[in-house]
Amino acid sequence: MNLEAVKLAAADNVWTAIFPELMLGCLALLLLVLEIVLPKRLHAIIPDVASAGLLGTLIGLCLNWNSATLGTTTFNGLIQHNVAGQVMRAFFLLSALLASMLARVTLAKQPMPKIEFYHILLVVTGAMMLLAQSNHFVMLFVALETLTIGLYILVSYFRTSTASLEAGLKYLLMGALSSGMLLFGIVLLYGVAGNPLLPGHTAQAMNYTELARFLTANPNHFVASLGIVLVLAGVAFKIGAFPFQIWVPDVYQGAPTPVTAFLAVASKGAGFAVLLGLCGPAGAFAPYAALTNPILMVMAAATILFGNIAALTQHNVKRLIGLSGVSHAGFLLLGVVALKDAPMAMGAIYFYLFAYLIASFTVFGVMAHVAGADDADQELDHYAGLAKENPFLATILAVGLGSLAGIPPLAGFMGKFFIFVSVFQAGHGTSLAIAIVGVVISIYYYFGWIKAAFFETWVPAADAAPVRPARAPVSLVTAVTLGALALASIVLGFYQGPLGQWLSMR
Repeated sequence: MNLEAVKLAAADNVWTAIFPELMLGCLALLLLVLEIVLPKRLHAIIPDVASAGLLGTLIGLCLNWNSATLGTTTFNGLIQHNVAGQVMRAFFLLSALLASMLARVTLAKQPMPKIEFYHILLVVTGAMMLLAQSNHFVMLFVALETLTIGLYILVSYFRTSTASLEAGLKYLLMGALSSGMLLFGIVLLYGVAGNPLLPGHTAQAMNYTELARFLTANPNHFVASLGIVLVLAGVAFKIGAFPFQIWVPDVYQGAPTPVTAFLAVASKGAGFAVLLGLCGPAGAFAPYAALTNPILMVMAAATILFGNIAALTQHNVKRLIGLSGVSHAGFLLLGVVALKDAPMAMGAIYFYLFAYLIASFTVFGVMAHVAGADDADQELDHYAGLAKENPFLATILAVGLGSLAGIPPLAGFMGKFFIFVSVFQAGHGTSLAIAIVGVVISIYYYFGWIKAAFFETWVPAADAAPVRPARAPVSLVTAVTLGALALASIVLGFYQGPLGQWLSMR
């Protein structure tokens, strides 16, 4: 490559376009520097610095929403800047901010280093933000592996807990398998699209736009189809879709509660950001919708049924919330399937993601306070008497679980309603029926959890009362945050506001 080519390539490196990600990287390094230079008595302010940095980055992103780079690609086509990417950036920043709040409660119960947790959380968040804007398989794979490696560490962060270490090992093994499948699929697509004997061949097959052009010129190509299936399988691992969901219950149970929350919300959001970039109306795999849509439709139906049925027998609430998260991935997959024929499906997916974020962190906020020192041991019995001892937490829990169950007039109900309307518009009646059955099943275990918190269960005198851990006190900041999340679930159920504007996307 000559000097002029290097200059031309460098001219497209618009660093201001990824300013929020750069800020998170600098903030992550700053935390480590502060840990070194500050005396130990002042280390307690470092988590405050991390939270303030996340909040400041989120506010800055919102103030500069319509940036000059919106609607363009930078870094030689690696990154696509659009409104969907901006929305997902805000989604990940908000998820990280709420996870950092939960970490204050959970880490206070553990004799573990704390600063490194926030450092890794910031790095993973930045990688997710880049992943959501990727327009190139190299960018996708590098960002995906960066966040995945960070999550390996966070899942096994409680190194004195065998459950956490076991969860980290299982996540590592399953993550490595999914990464291998994803990479193998990318290699097949790159190889076939670069074949000069085929029409529309291109040397830039890693670019989504160029790959879509090649696939348009070569319909029903076997190797290309195989590559697409392998890539979808790799992404399905990340979102916990059937039949690649086997790691979810064990990893969710063993991971620290803030990490479980981050996995359930942000990691799932990142997977769907990738899926929308690949299978959306302008995605790389759009020319092969006749192949991808049936696969995703069957996967969605199986995911909804498996997640809800498996959750029925769970008594550990972390496993229960993990399996319920599997079913939510199925509902979102139905939205992806409906994209081709229902204009409102894209907006429905984004609204569902935000409704799921709000409801999930509401529930996980209560879980963090009810859990004891053994973070993996969180049983339904531990919620006995919660309504009497702490009516605030019990009410917050009921609102969060009600939204996850899809009970009107909460945001979760509207999220499911928009998805169902999209599926109906797309003409997928069977999938819609399965989704409704899944909602009915989910009401049983969600309300079983609410029942445990609000109603006393008779225990025979011969049986010992369940031993539950001491509940952590609720700080003012946490109480305000959880109250705001619960209120947001209620308000969005009645008035969708700016988020509802996504329903008019074409």
